[in-house]
Amino acid sequence: MQPALAVIAGACLIAAAIWGRSARYRQKVLRRLAQVSGDADLKALALSDFQKELHTTLLYALLAACTLVVAFVGDERKWLVYSVVMVPVGVSLAFGRNFVRDARTSLSRAELERRAQEVLVQDELAPKRWAARLAPEELPEIPGFEIGRVYQAGTGLMAGDFYDVFRVAPTRVVAVIGDVSGHGIEPAITAFQAKYLLRVFLRQYRDPAQALEELNVQLSGNAFSEEFVSLCVVVFDTQAGTLRVASAGHPPAWLWHDRDLLPLRSTGPLLMLDPKGTYYSQEIPLESNDLCLLYTDGLSEVRKGGEIYGEERIANAIKRDPGAAPDVLCKSLLESAVDFASGPITDDVAILAIRRI
Repeated sequence: MQPALAVIAGACLIAAAIWGRSARYRQKVLRRLAQVSGDADLKALALSDFQKELHTTLLYALLAACTLVVAFVGDERKWLVYSVVMVPVGVSLAFGRNFVRDARTSLSRAELERRAQEVLVQDELAPKRWAARLAPEELPEIPGFEIGRVYQAGTGLMAGDFYDVFRVAPTRVVAVIGDVSGHGIEPAITAFQAKYLLRVFLRQYRDPAQALEELNVQLSGNAFSEEFVSLCVVVFDTQAGTLRVASAGHPPAWLWHDRDLLPLRSTGPLLMLDPKGTYYSQEIPLESNDLCLLYTDGLSEVRKGGEIYGEERIANAIKRDPGAAPDVLCKSLLESAVDFASGPITDDVAILAIRRI
């Protein structure tokens, strides 16, 4: 007897037991898939895994048996004993092509799953990226003004509300808020177009009403005729000491001026309602500490049963503390609306406040 060969035989036997146990689990998986899954590729891969592990179990078992026999027989018979190993070799030759085919199928499925995961990630990131363009968390710091904003997405995947604050001249600052009807990718694209086209037109036209008329003409050529856009533009002119506002069917903005709260109501129809629609602007004196609050109807139309949050509650929130910081005012309004609602707020809510220091 050769002790070293006996030890090797024992090791091969242990390996066979391990692979055999794994093969039993693979067989269970194969049986369950046969009962519940209609995916032929998945079943083929499971069968291939079972066959390969069964093949490995057989190979180690034969090696263990052969090594153990050789440990007790003479040298002249060793070649005969080890010839038994040709059985799993023959299996490998017979089924090797199938194993390669199944490996390629597995690689193909892994690639499909990777691509599917990329699509899922993009689907998750797309609404966030759109919202970051339409309703950015950070607005530019503009000397001489305090700016506050808040945005809460509704139940739709894509946002249709947007706002913007930017300087069009050294002495003129623009605040914009808008809302596109509907939910989904088309209203989000329209909102994106409206926001950035308006930037161009407000640099071309000093009067925001002219900019709205040009924007209306451009958007009315959109194929999605069921969409409408409400929008409010406020231009702060620190040199002229004025505030000029134009609104396309948007809920009234509020202006705290000279210890009084003034509603800045619509000065023309919704955009995309009539390509020939006309708009006018209102001009109001602008003083230090004047505060303008703009919002979308997702705030004013929050419901509790048959009752809506309404314009009056928004106005009262400003009257209670007209000196509140713009960001504090926006957040407190959203919190108040959430507390008022009888259920989750399903529409997008955007609030923008800007104060002349």
